[in-house]
Amino acid sequence: MIDKPEEPPLLRAVDLTRRFGGLTAVNGVSVDLELGEVHAVIGTNGAGKSTLINMLSGEIAASEGSIRFDGHDITHWSQPQRARAGVGRSYQRTTIFPEFSVFENCRLAAQAAHPRAWALWEAAAHCGASVRGAHEALEATGLEDDAARPAGALSHGGKRQLEIAMCLATRPKVLLLDEPLAGMGAEETERMLTLLDEIKLTHAVLLVEHDMDAVFRVADRITVMVNGEVIASDLPQRIRNNREVQIAYLGEVH
Repeated sequence: MIDKPEEPPLLRAVDLTRRFGGLTAVNGVSVDLELGEVHAVIGTNGAGKSTLINMLSGEIAASEGSIRFDGHDITHWSQPQRARAGVGRSYQRTTIFPEFSVFENCRLAAQAAHPRAWALWEAAAHCGASVRGAHEALEATGLEDDAARPAGALSHGGKRQLEIAMCLATRPKVLLLDEPLAGMGAEETERMLTLLDEIKLTHAVLLVEHDMDAVFRVADRITVMVNGEVIASDLPQRIRNNREVQIAYLGEVH
């Protein structure tokens, strides 16, 4: 029997470094994102987590290192190029249009990912692909019943779900989620964790999050950053038992 060659990760970043003048915010960080997995990145404030996401999404350029996505070297691709190729992301702060309906927020996201500049005679709201993408994203995130509501009327957790729905409407392969659980209560957190378990079946997910209970519950792999560097990257149980992680991040354990 001939063994099949191992599939490369959907996204692979190698030795990513970002300098801001004399400050090195991220130093030689490597990370793999696999289809069907949630890869959590944890660390205290200032560890470089958001800078890492910004480099992966293309919002800031890496000073050094490389990024490959779906068989392509995207190191020097712009953020719009990466988004169109299938790299989606959410932000720490809410980025919805509160006065628009939940559906219209998703439809606009789908339309932005696949603009049709030549269709000058067609109303944007009649674009079949955008409408389908919006409905599919709302169904996937459990917001279909809220489609007609103003987005600003949603609860905090609902707004975070809508942000993920808007991301899904662009039909990404990779999701970069920056603290999607921030400010949520227990019930909202539970809904979001269930959603992440469902999303990872068809996507590769990078999750930056401070809620350690949630991280250890949902993550398939955890990378720990301290002062811009990776001190450990392993399965959750091994991270939990890692003495260096306990001291540097979780606190001294006696």
